[in-house]
Amino acid sequence: MMGHKTIQGIGGEVHYWISRPKDVSKGTVVFTHGLTMTHAMYEKQVAFFQDEYIVVTWDVPRHGLSVPYENFSYENTARDLNKILEQEHLDCICLAGLSMGGYPIQMFAHLYPGKVQCLICIDTTPFGTAYYSKSDLWWLSKVKPIAKLFTDTMLRKSMAKSVSMTDYSYNKVLEILAPVSKKQIIEQMDIAYGVFAQENRDIQLDCPVLILLGDHDTTGKVKQYSIAWAEKTGYPLHIIKNAAHFSNGDNAEQVNSEIAQFVEQTRMRTIEKTVICK
Repeated sequence: MMGHKTIQGIGGEVHYWISRPKDVSKGTVVFTHGLTMTHAMYEKQVAFFQDEYIVVTWDVPRHGLSVPYENFSYENTARDLNKILEQEHLDCICLAGLSMGGYPIQMFAHLYPGKVQCLICIDTTPFGTAYYSKSDLWWLSKVKPIAKLFTDTMLRKSMAKSVSMTDYSYNKVLEILAPVSKKQIIEQMDIAYGVFAQENRDIQLDCPVLILLGDHDTTGKVKQYSIAWAEKTGYPLHIIKNAAHFSNGDNAEQVNSEIAQFVEQTRMRTIEKTVICK
């Protein structure tokens, strides 16, 4: 069972959920959701991992129960996540983040390198000035006016359809969006994209990184950026079959397997070399 807790974050109260098995030797996996979503998008990962790992999910500031929240930034979200982990006395953690969820975990690994065993970046894009053109960043500023052109129903259905290949993922997106107003959805988009454009910079990642990408991910330039990221850094890029942007919903079996293998691989490296988490 996941226990529901809170911390007082930098800009407001932040909600999170945690489960601890009797044997915690395999370590901790923290899941960070995507834009306009909540912790609920990881229900298939929680079910898979919670019997053998400490599992943490959370509602990123300005999402789900973590509203209201002032002064949103990815650095602040990373510092809030650190407060959660300090409250739970956790370190040497594995961080998994999908889409927007990749930004808090990259920032966390940059700010707190000694606390991270590995990163699993799912259908997301990197921090770094070399990847994005001025036009790419300019288009991010146009998300709000474009989204306003859609009716409420059309906006929700188009969002769900664009990120999913399965009925499960499509319906899960609609379910998570149901209690959120169109105005709130657009505000989340505007703030999250706008902040990334302003906050993007070159950061240092000193832990092992795995990039996962749905083979049918057509969201923005995620596919292009993921490939460029892997080529530039040498990070492994694994393709998730029969999956769109919400790949951990479309093909949970493969995503869970990829995460479990990478977590175990890096855990053994930690045990052997004792250099990843100091």
